[in-house]
This record gives sequence, structure tokens and C-alpha cells, in this order.
Amino acid sequence: MARNLGTLLERHDLEPGNALGRTALVDLHEGTRTYTYGGLVAAADAFARGLVAAGVGRGERVVILSANRQEMLAALFGCLRAGVVPVPVNFRLPEATLRLIVADSGPRMVFCDAARAGAAAGMGVPVVSFDGADYGRFLAPGTFDPVPVEDGDTALVLYTSGSTGRPKGVLLTHDGQYWASTAYDGARDAIASMRLLTAAPLYHMNALFTAQFAFAANATLVLLPRFEARTFADAIERHRIDYVSGVPTMFARMAANADVAGRRFPDVRVVGLGSAPLTRAVADEVALLFPNATVSNGYGTTEAGPAVFGPHPEGIAKPELALGYPLPEVEIRLLRGPHSDEGVLVLRSPALTKGYHNLAKRTRERIVDGWYDTGDVVRRDAAGFFYFVGREDDMFVCSGENVYPGEVEKLLAGHPEILDCAVVPLADHVRGAVPVAFVVRRAGGGLDVDAVQAYALEHGPPYQYPRRVHFLDALPLTGVDKVDRAKLRGLAEADGRDG
Repeated sequence: MARNLGTLLERHDLEPGNALGRTALVDLHEGTRTYTYGGLVAAADAFARGLVAAGVGRGERVVILSANRQEMLAALFGCLRAGVVPVPVNFRLPEATLRLIVADSGPRMVFCDAARAGAAAGMGVPVVSFDGADYGRFLAPGTFDPVPVEDGDTALVLYTSGSTGRPKGVLLTHDGQYWASTAYDGARDAIASMRLLTAAPLYHMNALFTAQFAFAANATLVLLPRFEARTFADAIERHRIDYVSGVPTMFARMAANADVAGRRFPDVRVVGLGSAPLTRAVADEVALLFPNATVSNGYGTTEAGPAVFGPHPEGIAKPELALGYPLPEVEIRLLRGPHSDEGVLVLRSPALTKGYHNLAKRTRERIVDGWYDTGDVVRRDAAGFFYFVGREDDMFVCSGENVYPGEVEKLLAGHPEILDCAVVPLADHVRGAVPVAFVVRRAGGGLDVDAVQAYALEHGPPYQYPRRVHFLDALPLTGVDKVDRAKLRGLAEADGRDG
């Protein structure tokens, strides 16, 4: 018998006498609302009872289209407790893509906030807005016993960003996600006293896991509806944050923001980074912003979950840019690489997805005998720590040599005047493809194209140096705050045609 993921809200063995009275959530959506663990359980139970009253049965789907807020968490955990499958969706996707996801997931109901009500209205499914009177009528206050679940029961569906095609629905299980949420229980006592801040969207694994991780430890989650550098910085100070989490690009934007760059946050003890590669430049900026914090550079995928790497079993300190050492329950293989310590990461984990919804062929291609092919190229050092190299499908050939954009980005990020950068390929009839760099300069510098190219030639192999360099005020981002490489490829191709 597996544990219902919705019972994470009730891991109260730290202080059984007053655990329900501990602060679980500080919601910064339109003001400040504070909820205890008891209050959050009650909100989730009222939602679960509402689902039952509405005739939504175990295993059926409910789509959630909303910015971060308490009601979204109540809906997520209410669904889980009722055995209903929540489908939180990236509302920043084009409306046509949203319709594809709704049609693919087949929900009984859609819950949304006021800003998304228009998009949800025409999808042929009953819609309830968190901001309307119907939501109050939907809720059914009272206690609710979480439904029993079995190993392999689907807990939730997260749709991938669709960077390589239409979004795919990833089926995540109660037992797998519960294991992932408690895999770092060795740090639970320390985390329990902390206040964790996140502004990444809850429809993405980064923020969703932060919430699960915080609740599993009985810590306090401080939740912003969206990321804005100054608002994020203000929240750190106002709410006495101990632990900040997010995507590296969020912290690069903090460092580039004139209202934030000179500020320091000495009370933050942990900075949790994940979902995108961490460069030396961003790591240095994080160290300046948070001078007393330990930086945790994590790794995860939607399909394999966020619990893959952890501390070294012999207590060896983790290098700053390393992802970590495999957790005891995670098995690792490296395939299709130049040697045994570099290759595509293939793994087996308790948190691994059941597969892709309605995509049996794609599931068979990516998961073979329980081993998931991540498509991420990593390398392993002598101590057994792993480092991200790049995406296998991002790799391109320049003059007969394999080029990984991530490696070129790490090289360029070593320049003292480069704050952030991204590299994409541009087709070239002589060399096959050439690197094109998009660079965000540090304020006050005089960096030009020649200086960037000279630095690349001095510090790396000649085939890696960017043949074209473009300067931007900020890198474009997707709806999950990752670099929008498709947009950059379009800019590079347009410039190539013009040039």
C-alpha cells in the first residue's frame, strides 16, 4: 500500500502536540494571507469534499490554470486526498496549445483564476474560478479521510514545456512523488525551522517540489504569485526568508536589476537552484547576493523527478557547480559518450514516471526495462560527483567537432564582464553549423564582440568560439523561466539571412 501524496500535509511527528498550529503557508497573492497546517488541511479537505459532491470520481482529471496562490495548493492537495488527478497547466502557453492539453487530459472540471477565466471558458468543460462566487459554493467544509492508494496509482500529470514538440503529459505516481518529497529527510530537522520562498510557477516541477519538500518537513512556504526581481528581494527581507529556491535565470535577473544588484541578503542560509544549468557567472552573483548561504545546485526532470543527486556518502564536500552524488536508491548509467565517465544520463529511480499519457510509443522509446533515457549529457569526476554538460539534442557539429552549447556558455561565463549568456547553432554551408552567442553584459563594462570572441579563442578550442555575438539586456525566457532557445535560434537565423 502506497502513501497518498496528499498526506504530506500531515507529517506531524516533529511536534505532534502543536504541528497543526505551525505556519504552513504565507500567500503573497494580493496581500498577505497566512495559513497553519491545520488551516491548509481544512482547505484541501473542503476541496476534496467538493469534488465528491460534484461527482468527480477517483482517477478522473481536474485541470488547474492559475498563478501561484493558496487556492491552487488547496486544489492540488484536495485532488490528491480525494484520489482525483490534478493537472496543473502552464497558462502562458498559446491558447491553441492549452486546448490541446485539455483535450488530451480529458478533465471533468477546470479551476482557474480570474485572469485565465476567458481562456478556460471555451474549452467545453465546466469551469470554476477561484475568484468567483461559484468557488465558495463548490467548497464543502468538513473533514475528509484521504483515499487509500496503491503502488503505481497516478497522483498528478505534468505537461512538459513542449520544447521539442507538442507538450507531453507525464504520469507521476503517489508512491514515487512521496518518496522524492522525503528523500532528503536527513536535513528535515534543519529545514523544519526555515521559511522557504518560491516564485517559480506551481505548474512546474521546480516550485511544486519546493512546496512538497517544505510541507514534508513541516517548514513554512512563502509563495509569490510570479517572479519579479524587486518583489522577490523585498519578500526575502520582509518575511525573514532562510531558504530561497528557483531557476538560475531568476537569480541572473536579480543581479541585473538596478534596484536589487547592490543589495545583500545575509540572513538567507540556503539557495536551492535547479531546472537549468548553473554557470560560474550566476554562481558568483548568487554568492554576492547571499554571502552566508550554502548554494545547492540540483538536478531533476519532470519524468524522473527532482530527487536524483545528493551528498557524497563519504562526506566529501560537493564542488559548487556539481549536481551531486547519486542518492542510494537511484541507479545511474552513462551511454553514448566518448568514455565511461561522460555520456547520456540513463537512470532508474523510485520517482520515475509511469510514462506519457496517450503516448505508448514515446514511452517505450524513453523508458526501457525501467531505465529512463534523460537525453542529458553529464560527466563524472574522480570522486563520483556529476556535472551537467548539455542536452544531447542541443549538440551540433562544427567543422567535424561535437559542440554542446552548455559547454560554450560555461566558457563565456568565465569572462568578468559577462553576466549571462546563451549559445545556439546557426547552419553554415562550410562548417555544418557555427555557435552564435547571446550575451548579457554586466553594468558599466565596455565589452564588445571582438573581446568576447578573443576570450573564447584564448580559453577554449577554436571550433567552440562564437562566430556571431549579440548583446541583449536580458535573455528571453519561457513560461517556466528557462532560456527560450527557440526564440534565440529564430533571432540567429534572421540575422544570418540579413548577414
